[in-house]
Amino acid sequence: MNGDERHWIQRARAGDAGALRALYETHVDGIYRLAYRMGGNAMQAEDWTQESFVRAFSRLEGYRGEASFRTWLGAVAMSVILTGLGRVRRDRSVLVPESESAAAGVSQEPADVALRLAVTQAIDELPDLLRSAFVLHEVEGFPVAEIAAMLDAPVGTIKARLFRAREKLRASLGEEIRPDPRHSEAQ
Repeated sequence: MNGDERHWIQRARAGDAGALRALYETHVDGIYRLAYRMGGNAMQAEDWTQESFVRAFSRLEGYRGEASFRTWLGAVAMSVILTGLGRVRRDRSVLVPESESAAAGVSQEPADVALRLAVTQAIDELPDLLRSAFVLHEVEGFPVAEIAAMLDAPVGTIKARLFRAREKLRASLGEEIRPDPRHSEAQ
């Protein structure tokens, strides 16, 4: 955590709305991406993002600084998201609206679109615990130790979830992808 963030947290705890806004602006995009990736619905992602910040800010006194603020906030968000997924079993479209994918700079080549849809659908079909570990690590780039802290699980459990998620994705995608040699069983 950088000095500015530490200062913002102290000021936010004292009721400074500007500090809350600074923390929000620093982290909102990452929390939204995580919520969208887990839920696949922009409106749901916005709701979960908002609920995550409301919950985090109401519990800011409980942040002890043992993990980075990003990790702590991610844990709060994952709790909100997993609760939401448990409450709402959604009918999920795997299609990304063209305007959203174009805005994100996603290639619209037919082969790219087909592969993207296949991968998105395969990730969506993973059980929640496997999907959360996979998305946090492979999409959001969190290290395994931080994911373990977020999900309140041992590092070995997170590694096992990542392994099982990759195996399920390989099985479901078959020949559409080749295994990434960076992710061998030894990792």
